[in-house]
Amino acid sequence: MSLLADTDSYSIDALELGPMENFVYLIVDKKTHRAAVVDPAWDVNAVLQLAKQKGASITDILLTHSHHDHISGVDQILEACDARLHLLEAEARFSGLFQDSATLHHDGDIIHLGESEIKVLHTPGHTPGSACYHLGDHLITGDTLFVWGCGRCDLGGGNPEDMYESLRRLSTLPDSTLTLPGHNYSDQATATIAQQREGNPFLHFDDKAEFVEYRLHIHDRVRQGPYHAEPRKPVSGDV
Repeated sequence: MSLLADTDSYSIDALELGPMENFVYLIVDKKTHRAAVVDPAWDVNAVLQLAKQKGASITDILLTHSHHDHISGVDQILEACDARLHLLEAEARFSGLFQDSATLHHDGDIIHLGESEIKVLHTPGHTPGSACYHLGDHLITGDTLFVWGCGRCDLGGGNPEDMYESLRRLSTLPDSTLTLPGHNYSDQATATIAQQREGNPFLHFDDKAEFVEYRLHIHDRVRQGPYHAEPRKPVSGDV
């Protein structure tokens, strides 16, 4: 367990669970003691125990996307807690899951967790309805943006052109924004947007076609985990 954020209004803890090194996050609103679990999977009892230790009640479930390793604990959380399920309408439509049981969102929507506001960002690329969740100086990125990497685009519904645009959008967030990824695939668990812009090779492309070639055909041949930062290569003519 790791406490990643402890602000005046909310805290964020992470649990690394399962064989795919998933990060499951627990956001707690300090005023109301309401909690949201992001991408519950693998060991739900550990999530429930963490909420109990924090003195919080899980009232919301936020899904970044619908792949099994991010949703396998949803039913157990719903059985144990009186919680609302949240995901993007585009992801529910793509997956065929939770269309009648969830609160479906669109880009820019605000989820109120007690007095904490969580902004929903639609970031397609890994899946058509992938979402990131932005609150304060923290950005939970699922399988869109890893530390020094990004999600695959060759699975069902993936689209590298969309991923390019989503990453460019995220790279414009304030430098101090701390990215909290969906998997522990790198040499550090978190990184700021400023660090990502400098060290994440997927954020070094200004040409979409070159990004697509790298994501689909080059990256997995030249890089192996755990990923490390790769400084931006100087452009020809730079001093």
